[in-house]
Amino acid sequence: MMVAVALLLLGALIAVAGPRLLGHARWTDREPVVALWAWQCVVAAVLLCCVLAMALSASAAWRVVRGQVFAPAPDRVVEAYALEAPRLWAATIAVLLACGGLWTGAMLLREVAGARARRRRRRVELLAQAPLLPGEQQRGDRLVILEGDRPDAWWLPGTPPQLVVTTAALRRLEGRALDAVLAHEQGHARARHDWLLYCSGALAEGFPQVPVFAAFRTEMHRLVELAADDMASRRFGRLAIALALVELNEDRGVFGPAATPQAQVPQRVHRLLAAPRRLRPVHRLRLTAAAALIPAVPLLVTFVPGLRALG
Repeated sequence: MMVAVALLLLGALIAVAGPRLLGHARWTDREPVVALWAWQCVVAAVLLCCVLAMALSASAAWRVVRGQVFAPAPDRVVEAYALEAPRLWAATIAVLLACGGLWTGAMLLREVAGARARRRRRRVELLAQAPLLPGEQQRGDRLVILEGDRPDAWWLPGTPPQLVVTTAALRRLEGRALDAVLAHEQGHARARHDWLLYCSGALAEGFPQVPVFAAFRTEMHRLVELAADDMASRRFGRLAIALALVELNEDRGVFGPAATPQAQVPQRVHRLLAAPRRLRPVHRLRLTAAAALIPAVPLLVTFVPGLRALG
C-alpha cells in the first residue's frame, strides 16, 4: 500500500513541478512541437500515477482484484508490495480514483460528441452557403469560399478536414500571404491538433480545480498555433505568415494599446519577425528523450519492489 501512496505523492509532485518547469523554459516558443510532446508526457505521467495507484489500492482492498493483477507473480513479489493494509482506506482510494477515471472518460466522450455535432451543423451551413456546382461530388477536403466582409480563414476538423476562407480574406491577402495562411490551416489538419484540444479541454472541464489540467489546455491552444505557424513559415517564409496574421486581424482590436495582454496574435507576429533560431537537432533529441522519461518514473516506482523481490 505504501507504493500506492508514493505514486499519489509522485503524481502531485509532477502536477506541480511540470507546469512550472515548462512555464519558465525559454525553449518552448522556439520548439513548439517538442513543447507539445513535453506537456503530453507530463499529463500522461500524472494520469499514469493515478491508474497505477488505483490498481494497487484495489489489490489491497479485494483479493479478487489482487489475483488478477498479480496472477503470474510468485508469492514473494506479492509480499513485497505489503498489500495487507486497512481495507477501508484502500477501498476508498481505489473507488475515488476509479470514479475519477470514469469521469475523465465521460468528459472526453462529451467533448468529442459535442465537437462532432458542431462540425455536422457547420458542414450543413457551409453546404447551404457554398452549394456544390452541377456535377461536383461532395468532398470534405474541398476549399470552401464564403462571401463575407470579414477576412477570415479556418479549418473544420473531420475526416477529411475542410478548409474555409472568406472572400474578404481573398481580397486582402495576395500571393505568398494567402498560401501561408492555407498552409497554416493545413498544418493543423495534418498534425490532428483537434485531438490535443479535445483531450486538454476534457481534462480542464472535468477537473476545473486541478491547475495542471487548466495550464495544459491553455498551452495546447497556444502551442498548436505556434507549431502551425512554423509549418507554414518553412514553406513560404516567416514574413509571409506574419503579414497574413496582421492583415487578417488588424480590424479586430488585437493590436495597439487596447489589446489585452493575453492576445496571442501580437505575440505570434513578434515571434515570427524576431525569427528565433531553432535548437540544434541533438538538443531537440535530448529534450524529447527527457520528456519521454517522465511517464517512465511512475512505472519504475511501481515495479521496483517486485524486481527487488525477484532479484
